Amino acid sequence: MHGQLTTRSRASVTEPDLAHHGDVEVAAGLVDLAVNVRRAPLPPWLAEPITASMADLAAYPDPRPARAAVAARHRRPPEEVLLTAGAAEGFVLLAQALRGIRRPVVVHPQFTEPEAALRAAGHTVRRVLLDPADGFRLHPERIPTDADLVVVGNPTNPTSVLHPAADLAALARPGRVLVVDEAFADTAATPGVPGEPESLAARRDLPGLLVVRSLTKTWGLAGLRIGYLLGEAALLRRLAVVQPLWAVSTPALAAAEACASPAAAHAERVIAAQLATDREHLVARLAALPGVRVAGRPASAFVLVRISGADRIRDRLRARGWAVRRGDTFPGLGSDWLRIAVRDRVTTDAFIDVLADIMEA
Repeated sequence: MHGQLTTRSRASVTEPDLAHHGDVEVAAGLVDLAVNVRRAPLPPWLAEPITASMADLAAYPDPRPARAAVAARHRRPPEEVLLTAGAAEGFVLLAQALRGIRRPVVVHPQFTEPEAALRAAGHTVRRVLLDPADGFRLHPERIPTDADLVVVGNPTNPTSVLHPAADLAALARPGRVLVVDEAFADTAATPGVPGEPESLAARRDLPGLLVVRSLTKTWGLAGLRIGYLLGEAALLRRLAVVQPLWAVSTPALAAAEACASPAAAHAERVIAAQLATDREHLVARLAALPGVRVAGRPASAFVLVRISGADRIRDRLRARGWAVRRGDTFPGLGSDWLRIAVRDRVTTDAFIDVLADIMEA
């Protein structure tokens, strides 16, 4: 069986904590492998516009230049772009604006904010749970045909699995909103291959498609809160109605415009190539440890692993100075799963040495 369809109520005692996020795992003195935000100095082409924008804080934000730049990057007209205060705001707008949906489905394991936002708006959510034995692959036939909203990540957090664009496109149909969370799309770039593999960001032919993007991960801008939505103009107008006025700050708009530039595109390719090398090293080191199983074929800035007694191992790692992300707060996973961020080889090697020592004890 390639997936399991479930319905969960808020009162269920077995409910995972959808409000838990990796930043809670981090504390002073711990090496952070729990948060998937890249930490590096901002390049001048990004830092300088953000800094310069501080001189304009007396004026209300003007999103038009950033909107046009993002639209050009994805070969869309500006009316098919909605800038948001981080990708997470997009999920809230979706849940609040689409009150008429009756059969929303969220594909799990994945980022929990979409379901949390839907629940908070009063929607009853059905889950399709992907199978770890199948590498958490997406099988379009497992999605209920009557679903009028489908949410899926690509590459998916926390599994790091990159689904084929054709499988995602097969989920689009009239009368359905298909939400594809591409917050980590730029991390999945293939070295030597231009563009972002399996991304639907430039697709304008799929009915009801809404692509969610984030600029906080690769560029280390989580504190600035900047993301955007790509989709049909009519759908975005519905979401914009429930968005607060001036939701995106002037510095965030400056960042969005800069991150849509040719300099950003070049830098993304360089970063993605290094990330692929670092990810391969982490996967190889993890796979060599007895009792550790790497899930699927990781394609992003993190790796999901299954280890017996992972909850206890996570506590011991913390005692030794390392923070990793617990897996049991993601629907479809349990206490034997951990998510580990990809870092440089030196950091990975030091972490693996500690993990191996803990597992041998």
